[in-house]
Amino acid sequence: MIQRRKVIIGTLSAAAAVATVGGSAPGSASAEPTAAGPEEKSSPPVAPVRLSVTPSSGATAVSPATPIVVAVRAGTLKSVAVTAGGTVVSGSVQDDGTWRSTGALAYGKTYRVIVTATDSSGTATETTSSFTTVKPQHLVETTFRANAMSSLKKSHAYGAGQPVIIAFSRAVNKAAAEKAIEITTSPAVKGKFYWKDGRTVHWRPQKYWAGGTSITVNVNVFGVKLGNGVYGQKNASTRFTIGRQLIAIVDNKAHLTKVYIDGKLVRTMKASLGKGGSTTGSNGEYISYWTTGGPHVVLSKERVHSMSSASYGITDPNDPNYYGAEDIEYCTRITYSGEFLHAAPWNHSLGRANLSHGCINLSVSDAKWVYENFMIGDVVDVRNSPRKLQLWNGLGDWTVPFEKYDR
Repeated sequence: MIQRRKVIIGTLSAAAAVATVGGSAPGSASAEPTAAGPEEKSSPPVAPVRLSVTPSSGATAVSPATPIVVAVRAGTLKSVAVTAGGTVVSGSVQDDGTWRSTGALAYGKTYRVIVTATDSSGTATETTSSFTTVKPQHLVETTFRANAMSSLKKSHAYGAGQPVIIAFSRAVNKAAAEKAIEITTSPAVKGKFYWKDGRTVHWRPQKYWAGGTSITVNVNVFGVKLGNGVYGQKNASTRFTIGRQLIAIVDNKAHLTKVYIDGKLVRTMKASLGKGGSTTGSNGEYISYWTTGGPHVVLSKERVHSMSSASYGITDPNDPNYYGAEDIEYCTRITYSGEFLHAAPWNHSLGRANLSHGCINLSVSDAKWVYENFMIGDVVDVRNSPRKLQLWNGLGDWTVPFEKYDR
């Protein structure tokens, strides 16, 4: 309930005020009022002060992202005090004459707003109101990912295939979340969202990013309802850039890998891909020896990585496909299941035949060059393979036609 009271602002005594209003000079011999002369005019009526406070008094479940706005008509705003217990909320007068809070509100708090304004006669009107902010059942945190293996590093450069990846700490309402996400690019491009699940959303443009593009992401979820009783804990933002546009084309039939930087061919490398065929793992899982086809995105790089057949389900030493743990050099990962571009000095069929268990075998010098020159987010497009890259086995975003990407 809004409570109002009026007070007189000034230093005059009550007697002096009454005398001034009555029109008699101090010390006058006559105590009788005199009639107004023909030239005297009565004072115009004083318009009452009109105050409005938003959120309205008594409001509940108010979003803490909603600013407090105080407006006055037919009067002058003198002071605004907003408190919640011992917490004071700051604010300032705007160009339009309203007062607006600038300090952050919090969830589950009751705020008391005391406003004082004066009318044209100097009489002050004080208004007190209160409202309560929403108390969520669950708060959701927001993080940014380069992929499932690493976070996105703010202000770092990534490759032309790097999608924007936003991860929430619990499932959210997808439409509400998308509405809260702002993605700005320079140069400007249009893009679409694609949800991996209820907690992780990707966003990419129609074509690979152009080299030098800058991307800014703002997730404005504080005070936003993201599901039944679910609200954003705080806003989050990040920015990153696209380095030179590097695209590697790996031809399964020609046994070659060609690397293009900003559209120019810079290196051609002999390669050996997956030998093909399939088998059954120790736990009954299906194992394919084809290198997956389609546009991959670089996920990580390791100077040395230990590989063994047990990593994908072959544990029997009598199995012809079995091999023990070996330290492999210059490894550039392109799938979560374990496909890499890496050095294979034992493979003497580079450029002639596919003999690997699914990785892209290169010479030591070529694998070293890839390791030193590729970055997370670069594109490795494997062509002419009968086995297609699964969407979520790494970042298979570019395997989905753009017209279907938001489905």
